[in-house]
Amino acid sequence: MTHALTLALLAAAIGLAGCSALQEGRKSEAAKEAAAEPGTPVQETTGRTITAQTPAVRAYRKLGAQHIYKTYPKRIFKGKIPPLVYAVVVTETDIDATGKVTGVFFSRTPSHAPEVAPMIAELIKDASPLPNPGKVGGHTYVDTWLWDRSGQFQLDTLTQGQRSR
Repeated sequence: MTHALTLALLAAAIGLAGCSALQEGRKSEAAKEAAAEPGTPVQETTGRTITAQTPAVRAYRKLGAQHIYKTYPKRIFKGKIPPLVYAVVVTETDIDATGKVTGVFFSRTPSHAPEVAPMIAELIKDASPLPNPGKVGGHTYVDTWLWDRSGQFQLDTLTQGQRSR
């Protein structure tokens, strides 16, 4: 790496280190990573307890997404999502040690499409129970829903990507 490039990268890193928006994200990620055991709760600043997103929890996320796809095969958007998806919703689904949905919460909802979040909550509740989480145990299953105007969706965990046009 050239000296000029090294200096440019260092300057960018120092600039970003002071960004207050990144400070909160860094604190949250550090708290999540501090909990090493699958299913270990980590206190978030929102007052809710979110499970650390360990490799085992991320692997379970795929199982949960596959279960939702199997439950609603006609609702899955086939192919790549359009560039301007109608709504993006981040769900936090609490499940117990058997996979039963015990609560659905949202960390991101679209203000222009207030009807979408309740529909997603119903889909998740109706798909309960999700697969048995095994050793992961009860935890918070987090995923991002990419919602098309047609009412079809993809989950970020299993998305086929987004079209450029």
